[in-house]
Amino acid sequence: MFKLFILSLYFLIFPKMAFANNSIIVQSTTSTYNSGFYEYILPLIKTDTNIVVHLVSVGTGAALKNAANCDGDVIIVHAKNRELEFVKNGFGVNRQDLMYNDFVIVGPKSNPAKVKITDDPIKVFTKIYNTSSIFISRGDDSGTHLKEMQIWKTSKLDPTKFSGDWYKETGSGMGTTLNLTNGMEAYTLTDRASWINFKNKNNLKIVAEKNQILFNQYGITMVNPLKCPNVKVKNAKIFMSWLLSETGKSSISNFKIKNQQLFFPNRN
Repeated sequence: MFKLFILSLYFLIFPKMAFANNSIIVQSTTSTYNSGFYEYILPLIKTDTNIVVHLVSVGTGAALKNAANCDGDVIIVHAKNRELEFVKNGFGVNRQDLMYNDFVIVGPKSNPAKVKITDDPIKVFTKIYNTSSIFISRGDDSGTHLKEMQIWKTSKLDPTKFSGDWYKETGSGMGTTLNLTNGMEAYTLTDRASWINFKNKNNLKIVAEKNQILFNQYGITMVNPLKCPNVKVKNAKIFMSWLLSETGKSSISNFKIKNQQLFFPNRN
């Protein structure tokens, strides 16, 4: 932690000296980070392109806000409508679909809401609501949080009326949220990649999956250099081109944990 503090302090004091000319800053979701995706993919990119990536792992909302404040060269997030709005407002350019996976709803093996694996996400959320079963929300304006709120809205239910009671908001990333979910024997929504890579799941199981509403699209966008003159355009383009190339798509497909493919490339 001390070394990380010193490194962060150095970047604040010497921002122009902190990064090499072959580097970029990528603002990205915690879900891709928690899955181990970057530990796998970034060394491959460095070998092929010599691009060094400095990763900022935050929720989608925070990533977009940071990028709009010119803190970053590329964003990789999963809230397509928000990404398109980001581009429309002039903060980003060349937004592309990158890859997808899906969300799953997980809950305690004791299953107090009496959820059935055949229930669709709307029915699952309705049962959780009607039984006041503990639900742990990211509550952080992340792509996962936005998906969760979309499901509640479609269910015509507002759990935030019970915030702090059975509905609890962590304001944190997926790893912390899953740990609390496991510890409190609660329900939550998570991306499948984070779930597969999550170690502390002894009290939990998947209670809903493989439904269209749980589709999870990731996109990649370059920060607009007209808004942010410090954007390293050349490096950003090389980075994006690699991920969107046949080599990149093959590498994304080959990323597996426990013999399960975590992401599926689908450049538009």
